[in-house]
Amino acid sequence: MIKILDGRKAAEKDLNNLKKKIEVKKLKLNLAIISVGENKVSEIYLRKKKLACEKIGIGFKLYHFPRRIGQKELGAKIKRISKNKANSGVVIQLPLPFDNPIVNQFFDLIPFKKDIDCLGATNFNSFCKGDKRITPPVVMAIKKFFKIYKIKIKDKNVVVVGTGRLVGLPVSLWLANEKINVITVNKSTRNIIDLLKKADIIISGAGKANLINGSMIKNKVVLIDIGASIEKGKAFGDIETSTVLEKASFLAPIPGGVGPLTIACLLENLITLNSSFD
Repeated sequence: MIKILDGRKAAEKDLNNLKKKIEVKKLKLNLAIISVGENKVSEIYLRKKKLACEKIGIGFKLYHFPRRIGQKELGAKIKRISKNKANSGVVIQLPLPFDNPIVNQFFDLIPFKKDIDCLGATNFNSFCKGDKRITPPVVMAIKKFFKIYKIKIKDKNVVVVGTGRLVGLPVSLWLANEKINVITVNKSTRNIIDLLKKADIIISGAGKANLINGSMIKNKVVLIDIGASIEKGKAFGDIETSTVLEKASFLAPIPGGVGPLTIACLLENLITLNSSFD
């Protein structure tokens, strides 16, 4: 029988522990989030980040800019927000209406002590080298799920769907560093279905509704869905849930799976970066 991975329950426990840490250390923290334009999925995550901050006593400030903002102007705004001593951590909410090389430059405008998403070069390179002080939140969340539910990854075939900066890239690098047999696929990969059918674990962050269904997977596979999208006002994941329930052994669904725990891990990074380098 399939086991549903409960991200809300895990996040609730983590947030309670983080609240205690903040109280014991007497930390006064504020999270600044920069967003551009309108995106339904982003709006959901912004609300959830705000609620999580309020729950554990972290200040929350949203800096929202119109889609028409120029590259230079946004860069100047990011610098100003990052230099503001009141902001303990700074997050750039993705997606942005710019090409990837430009977006990467924006990440690097955030000082490493405030880069809690681990997207800037300093923190991301440290993570790639095995520094465990700072870890991309989604990687941290998946690791916690595997520990909670005793899911073994050693000697397993893992397929990561998507190569984005938030999910695919950091997850693939983490697994490679752990010497796990991992294959990363995207829309240009020709034999995706063959690879999916051989996978013991599938981690998907493509953001395409119902991309993967039960005919593409083998029995007892572990499914981690991180690819949120909105269609007709309803949230969907990459995995068509109704078609995999009889085949998969574990499923982290959308909504209620990795997302809530990732937000808790983001705030854990905020506390870590404001405690470890004083």
